[in-house]
Amino acid sequence: MKSLLTLAICLAITLFTPVALAEVVRTEANNGNLIMEDIPEIPKSLVAELNRYQNVRSAGFQGWAKDGDGIFVTTRFGDVSQIHHVGHPGGARTQLTFFDEPAGNVARQPGGNKLAFTMDAGGSEFSQIFLLDPNGTEDAQMLTDGESRNGSVVWDRRGEFIAYLSTRRNGASNDVWMMNTSNPESAGIVLESPDGTYWFPQDFSPDNQRLLIRNYVGNADSRIHLLELETKEVRMVAGDPENPGSNDAVSFDREGTGFFLVTDVNGEFRQLAWQSLEEGSEPQMITGDIPWHVEGAAVSDDLARMAFTVNNNGFSQLYLMDMDSKEYRAVDSIPTGLVGRLEFSPDGTRLGMTLNNSRTPSDSFVLGLGEGALEYTELTRWTYSELGGLDTSTFVQPELVSFPTFDSGKGGPDAIPAWLYKPEGDGPHPVIVVIHGGPEAQARPQFSSTYQLWLQKLGAAVIRPNVRGSNGYGKHYMSLDNGFKREDSVKDIGALLDWIATQPDLDENRVAVFGGSYGGYMVLASAVHYSDRLKAAVDIVGISSFVTFLENTQDYRRDSRRAEYGDERDPAMRAHLESISPLNHVDKIRVPMLVVQGENDPRVPVTEAVQIVEALRAQGLPVWYMNALNEGHGYRKKENRDIYTQATLMFFQEHL
Repeated sequence: MKSLLTLAICLAITLFTPVALAEVVRTEANNGNLIMEDIPEIPKSLVAELNRYQNVRSAGFQGWAKDGDGIFVTTRFGDVSQIHHVGHPGGARTQLTFFDEPAGNVARQPGGNKLAFTMDAGGSEFSQIFLLDPNGTEDAQMLTDGESRNGSVVWDRRGEFIAYLSTRRNGASNDVWMMNTSNPESAGIVLESPDGTYWFPQDFSPDNQRLLIRNYVGNADSRIHLLELETKEVRMVAGDPENPGSNDAVSFDREGTGFFLVTDVNGEFRQLAWQSLEEGSEPQMITGDIPWHVEGAAVSDDLARMAFTVNNNGFSQLYLMDMDSKEYRAVDSIPTGLVGRLEFSPDGTRLGMTLNNSRTPSDSFVLGLGEGALEYTELTRWTYSELGGLDTSTFVQPELVSFPTFDSGKGGPDAIPAWLYKPEGDGPHPVIVVIHGGPEAQARPQFSSTYQLWLQKLGAAVIRPNVRGSNGYGKHYMSLDNGFKREDSVKDIGALLDWIATQPDLDENRVAVFGGSYGGYMVLASAVHYSDRLKAAVDIVGISSFVTFLENTQDYRRDSRRAEYGDERDPAMRAHLESISPLNHVDKIRVPMLVVQGENDPRVPVTEAVQIVEALRAQGLPVWYMNALNEGHGYRKKENRDIYTQATLMFFQEHL
């Protein structure tokens, strides 16, 4: 095994002279499921030092038990998260599922107590749908075929049928299926996808005769269709292929003559609206006075009350709305942070949710509701997740900063927003730039024991920029990296490096970049353009070549990715994608690299990691490589995450 000193000497040489590295040193961990190449042995002292940071848990809200008799949460007691029941605030978590893979999304049966949930194998994302009776003695029953990809489960109003997305027909098309859960053999297609885009159910009408279906083409183009279940007639009720916009159904109204949706058709931000189902109807905006995205919503079983959240510059604001009058009111008793997974209790008297902020991991909370649709009482915390003995009150809270970029004042963004975590002391501190994926994701001020670990153990500042293309700042901002403008977002990282150089407490000479998925591409691209200003780079399941990525990503998602990145079958676009792919510019990369991958990744195939590792090593660059054979797009198993976290810290210790 190479020592740290040997690797340091090797790095010093290769920074100036491309030489062939010695034979790759390969080790295995976790019963052979984790393959590591040229990663030094992790000292037992480091494992012990990080133990507390690696034993933080969360307990995300998943739904209500029948008649509001407790809640369901997902939390991890072993290696992966499973479904648990909590009977009262602060009560014990009773485990209900005992699988080797983490439980996915959970959907409660209306009028009953059964739960439909998804689960895949080894991170493949070919999820199956399971049915669990929390009060029964039998294990969860798998409803789907065990081979196709299934998800987006929606129960009908009587709790007899589920509608869901499935690729069962041919492995590539995202069709809408229905099934009587008491007879899985009844499963059948109710809408065939005519293309490679996503089609998935969103809500049944009050009389169970119709189904709202969303067609997701890309992050700036989604449409809503109405399916008549008896005749199978389908018509588009929101969206315009000639003038694309984002449209997402929330629910039918009480009469079933209209529906609520979130749309950006009339402005920069996604607003809550109501629209009649009559031909030619247009959406009537409800939240037009809120200049931020409406990001999530839930409705009560009687369709009388709605709860929705707004993404206000990265923070969540919760609102209640009367679905008849369409009046709404902000809830001012929610702690500052992020709100997610909203669901009303079966009797409509309480609202469950997940809350998270920079000092509190995701836990389950319940808001009491008054008699009126806009009335609420107290917020009660139901779960208290373990923190590994850490005092999170000392955790650094991020500061929202911004910096100008290369085209500010020239038609580009006025500034790029970013979240800055600074350690104690005067500095100058080394800096880790964390770049989100998506590309239309958004860095937000959520809980992260990993960032706090870097702050404490490395004395490093952490910066999370929302470069152009990020969600949350309007559809124009999100479009600024599309197609031939892809590398403009990379130039935003260059502008961030310029800004770091102006900050006296940040060390411009000790900067690393870190990112996953599309963020992994950004890491590689930053290494291509700014190697002379970087000390280290960590690429997690990143795209190294847009052409090979588009050709090898799973069939069911290829068309939606082409809508975002460009169609590699078009000669002009293919030439552009080749020109910006880091794999074709490894000769410009002069920075040590840690590459992390999951063997079963359906989104960014393992070949993307293999080819960049081989190319970098051919240039004589030091590369640490980690591949988990039982993971996919990121690590979900604690035993793998622990070693990955330890290796990442070692990598930064050596190079920062």
